[in-house]
Amino acid sequence: MKLGIVGLPNVGKSTLFNAITKAGAEAANYPFCTIEPNVGVVTVPDERVTTLHEVYDSKKTVYATIEFYDIAGLVKGASKGEGLGNKFLGHIREVAAIVHVVRCFDDSNVVHVDGKIDPISDIETINTELILSDMEVLDRRIQKTTKNLKGDKSLQKELDILKRVADFLGEGKSARAMELDEDEAEFVKSLDLLSYKPVIYAANVSEDDAASEDNEYIRKVREFAKTEGAGVIVVCAKIESEMAELDDEEKAMFLEEMGIKESGLDKLVKASYRLLDLISFLTAGEPEVRAWTIKNGTKAPGAAGKIHTDFEKGFIRAETIAYDKLMECGGKLSVAKEKGLVRSEGKDYVVKDGDVMHFLFNV
Repeated sequence: MKLGIVGLPNVGKSTLFNAITKAGAEAANYPFCTIEPNVGVVTVPDERVTTLHEVYDSKKTVYATIEFYDIAGLVKGASKGEGLGNKFLGHIREVAAIVHVVRCFDDSNVVHVDGKIDPISDIETINTELILSDMEVLDRRIQKTTKNLKGDKSLQKELDILKRVADFLGEGKSARAMELDEDEAEFVKSLDLLSYKPVIYAANVSEDDAASEDNEYIRKVREFAKTEGAGVIVVCAKIESEMAELDDEEKAMFLEEMGIKESGLDKLVKASYRLLDLISFLTAGEPEVRAWTIKNGTKAPGAAGKIHTDFEKGFIRAETIAYDKLMECGGKLSVAKEKGLVRSEGKDYVVKDGDVMHFLFNV
């Protein structure tokens, strides 16, 4: 999964990126990986994987991973190529969701690019650039569809939707805020519009507001997010930066002292999975324990295909047990089988979060 972190200058975007990618890489002994200077890979914290590793004493343990892109170059006029505009917009196209860091703290020592703290104005600045870029894409598509309509009248419905979306964007609203039926949503998704991508607003607060997760700026961001169906998390990039240098035990003590329930990375991972409607299933044994990320609603053969296409093609059945049930049996599959807790699931079984699965297939 790829997430792009965006934000105006001096909102704490790069501080947060550096902190979570370093913390995520160290937390699970995963070597910090810089694919480019602006890409960090972190492991998804998952206690179930850690516990299964201890139970099976597995030779290999693989957590799910998220790639974070620190997307630089956003200024007013990015859609027209200002700053690193074109590169910026190109990077955003590659990500599954956008993490938009918004400044929700007062600090006279940190200059705001517009001279005042106004999170909604900041959000609208970035959204406007994405909308303007989308409008160019739509204009070209409308022209092409109008031309082709002469020879194919079935394109009228497509043209109507394109014009509706263009009108909506023309009002300064992001495409993700549109009310669409299932077929329309599928079509709009295929257009690959930047303003249709799911968004998590990361409200960056001062240390004083980190525990309460509340101030007038945060309330404004939450209110705005509701209009788009977007996610919101509250983080303090400064605290995350300090925590990045600590080991797991020190981190837990630090959070407790600060009165903070969970780290920014944990919040971000949970919000991403929720927003993108993702779950994890697990495979476990002595050779390897691994978490696999799939879309909620995926059926057993689709989950098998995540491991290898042959598993999906030749799928027979999946021996399945819920993680909690397996733990009630001390993690021992033989005990779970004796108790009749291991189920044999067929092609129509919808995989649930935390299912521990063993696939039988024939190719």
